[in-house]
Amino acid sequence: MSIDLKISNLKEFNKKLNKRLLDNKVKEYVTRGTMMVMNTAKESIASGGTGELYEKYQPRRSHRASAPNQPPATDTGFLISQITMKVSVKSNGSVVGQIISAAPYSKALEFGTTNITERPFMQPALEKNKRKIEGLFKKGVLK
Repeated sequence: MSIDLKISNLKEFNKKLNKRLLDNKVKEYVTRGTMMVMNTAKESIASGGTGELYEKYQPRRSHRASAPNQPPATDTGFLISQITMKVSVKSNGSVVGQIISAAPYSKALEFGTTNITERPFMQPALEKNKRKIEGLFKKGVLK
C-alpha cells in the first residue's frame, strides 16, 4: 500500500508551513520569557527583607520586613504561592504572556497606598529580564 501526496503550489505551502513554525516559536519564546519574569518575581520575594526585624505572634516568630521600594519580604509564603502565569493566543494571532498575582494585597504592595510605601516585585522582575527576552526573540524567531 502506498499513499501519494501531491502539493500543487509548493511556494504557498512553504509560506504557510513557515508561518506555522514561526507561530509555534513565538508561543514557545513568550512562554519562556513569561516564566523567567514569574520566577524572578518569586525569587525577589523569597530572598528576604532588608528592613526592620520584629517579633510576630501566632505562631511566634521573627520576621524581617522589606524596606520601602524593595520587594516584599515573605513571611508565610502566601504571596509567592499566588503568583502564576498564563500564555494565550488571541484571535488576531498575537501571543500574550501574563503573570498574575492573586493575593488580595498584591496591588497595594506593588504600587503602595497612602499608608504604605510601594514594595514592587512585578515590574522590577520584568525590567530585569527585558534584555534576556529580547535576546530570545532575536536569536530564535527573528533570525
